[in-house]
Amino acid sequence: MTATGTEARLPGADAVLPLAAHENFPVALRVLGRRAGAHLLAIYGFARLVDQVGDEMAGDRLVALDTLDADLARVWDGEPHHPLLRRLQPTVRACGMPREPFLRLVEANRQDQVVSRYATYEELAAYCDLSANPVGELVLYAFGCATPDRISLSDRVCTGLQLVEHWQDVPEDYRRGRIYLPADDMARFGVGEHDLGEAHANVALRELLAFEVARARALLDEGALLVRLLPWRARVAVAGYVGGGRANADAIERRGYDVLPGPPKASGARKLAALARAFA
Repeated sequence: MTATGTEARLPGADAVLPLAAHENFPVALRVLGRRAGAHLLAIYGFARLVDQVGDEMAGDRLVALDTLDADLARVWDGEPHHPLLRRLQPTVRACGMPREPFLRLVEANRQDQVVSRYATYEELAAYCDLSANPVGELVLYAFGCATPDRISLSDRVCTGLQLVEHWQDVPEDYRRGRIYLPADDMARFGVGEHDLGEAHANVALRELLAFEVARARALLDEGALLVRLLPWRARVAVAGYVGGGRANADAIERRGYDVLPGPPKASGARKLAALARAFA
């Protein structure tokens, strides 16, 4: 889907890249070398731009996403207008990146405009395949390591990471009108939507989150094999993602699965320890 004559003004690079200091994605840039770092920053810039349009931009976000989609096409077929897409173009060419992962990231944000509940885990996993898995695939392209087997393992890691983030952010998402906990799981554990707005999680919600966190851990553990299949620079990056996801899952568990007072976060020391374990 592309713009149909109506275009929106998109956030500029100066509204997107300063957020890098507060997020996990660019942390690896300091240790991965100039070439890989430049490619990862280009991917990050695009991913953050799409999320900002889909989550924060005022006005008609679907029109804005169409505008972004149309400019994205120019990365392969012309000269893009947006500075972050102009920065992305050399990375796409140097790494042979396909369009499809980028299109899925845009489609995830379109889905966010019209879908706020997921009936089943399968529906949620399909959303993660749009919103999270493409980033891991693009990271593999940035390191020249994108093979079908590695992408399959990366998908497990990225879905696991996305799930952990959703379970950390249950109350924040609820206040924004979104629930990522699958409706059939909520019904099975006896959790109602109103339970997500309380000050603390009741027993049923804690049991549900214990189940969902275990599901995310299993995906991270399955995907962790990817670390051993990569050259050292890529190994550091992927081990960092796996370790960070495991550490945040541990933080939820240490809280007794009561995420409602605020998102449980792992300390830097715990993340480093989890990163080291990801190399084992």
